[in-house]
Amino acid sequence: MGTGVRAIVPLTLGYEDLPKSVSVDGAPAGERLLEPVPGVLLRCDGGWLLLDTGFNLALINDPVLRRRFHPDPLVQPVLPGPGEPLAEALGKAGIDIRDIHAVAVSHLHLDHAGGLKHFAGQAPVHVQRAELDYGLAAPHPEPERHGIFRIDFDDPRIDWQVADGDTEIAPGVTAVLTAGHTPGHQSFVVDIDAGAGGGGFVFAFDAADLTENIEHELPIGSRIGVGPQATIEPIRRLKHIATERGYRVVPGHDPVAWPALTGELAARWPTSPSV
Repeated sequence: MGTGVRAIVPLTLGYEDLPKSVSVDGAPAGERLLEPVPGVLLRCDGGWLLLDTGFNLALINDPVLRRRFHPDPLVQPVLPGPGEPLAEALGKAGIDIRDIHAVAVSHLHLDHAGGLKHFAGQAPVHVQRAELDYGLAAPHPEPERHGIFRIDFDDPRIDWQVADGDTEIAPGVTAVLTAGHTPGHQSFVVDIDAGAGGGGFVFAFDAADLTENIEHELPIGSRIGVGPQATIEPIRRLKHIATERGYRVVPGHDPVAWPALTGELAARWPTSPSV
């Protein structure tokens, strides 16, 4: 058995058209970005582990639901194709959704937890306790105002694997608590097995949306319950982990860095069900 991840397959599960200030606190008014919505497949012992699940298609395609769940004209989802984003991305990668043996969500925002319905009763889902407790807070309306939609994940069939802080969720995959963007946001340190070339990555997800958040330690713009400066410490912690291991920190929604990484990883691990 290996001691690390044997392949990484990045998935682009859609885009969000939004003000840059969502990602970088204090960015100029009127500056906008089309940010990718990422998912990451990791080939681990026992099968594929999926990090994040993209949008809930029904909340976008149904006009009534879209008016309720996506009312802000300044922040709008953009689908990558006509069908279910996760299913389409997996199909392009040649991977059957039934081969995903576990899921981990960085946090419960609409663009990360919308595909959890595919795994209810099918695969365990790793989450931080603080995140799940906040998302299931009832009947308080605050989570939905912050883009955390209970309809995406309030399903008794979901097998939650709840953590209280940093934890190894699979050989070579460590969830790191990076709260600030949301109360229980987690990033992921991925160690690649020596037999697959070694090295690794630190996937920040929304602890740092853009490369400039990381390189210049700029606070993120979207936060729950904390001020801008509180989001810098998680960035520094991820950078420290990456420096110690000689890894790269991957920002969560960078429109330049994400396509570049997608191409890099596709060249390293051409996708097939047997990777």
